[in-house]
Amino acid sequence: MTVGTYERNMEGVGLRIGIVQARFNEDVCHGLLSACLAELKHLGVSDEDVLHVTVPGALEIPFALQKMADTEQFDALIAIGAVIRGETYHFELVANESGAGISRIALDFGIPVANAVLTTDTDEQAEARMADKGGEAARVAVEMANLAIALEELAEAGDDE
Repeated sequence: MTVGTYERNMEGVGLRIGIVQARFNEDVCHGLLSACLAELKHLGVSDEDVLHVTVPGALEIPFALQKMADTEQFDALIAIGAVIRGETYHFELVANESGAGISRIALDFGIPVANAVLTTDTDEQAEARMADKGGEAARVAVEMANLAIALEELAEAGDDE
C-alpha cells in the first residue's frame, strides 16, 4: 500500500444528515440547532437532505440515532442536547450515559455521529457555547461523512483488484 494523505473535504452537497435534538433545556438546544442548520447550509447541505427529529431529553438521543442509523439513509448524524449540572448526581448519569450511547451508535453502525450535547455547570455556560458547538457539529458531520465515503470507496477499489 502506498502512503498517501487524505485531504479533508468540507463539501456538503449531496450529503444526507439526520439530526436528533433533545427538548429538555429547550432554549439552548434551539440555539445549537439554529447554528448547526446555518452551518450545514453554508457547507452546501440542502434543506431537503436534512431530517430533524426531537426527543424528550439527552437520554433518548441514542435511541433515535439508532433508529435513524438503522435506515441506512444518512451519511452522518448529529446529536443535539444540553445537560446542565443540578444539585444531584443525575447530571453525571445523564451526561455519561447519553455520551456513551451516542458513541456506541457511531461504532455499531459505522456512521459518523457528531456529538453536540453540551455538558455544563450553568445555563450561562451552555448559552455561551451553543453557537460554536452547533456550527462545529455541522462541520464534524460533513467532514466525517466525506471521510467515511472516501474510505468505503477505497475499500471497494481494493476488493476489485
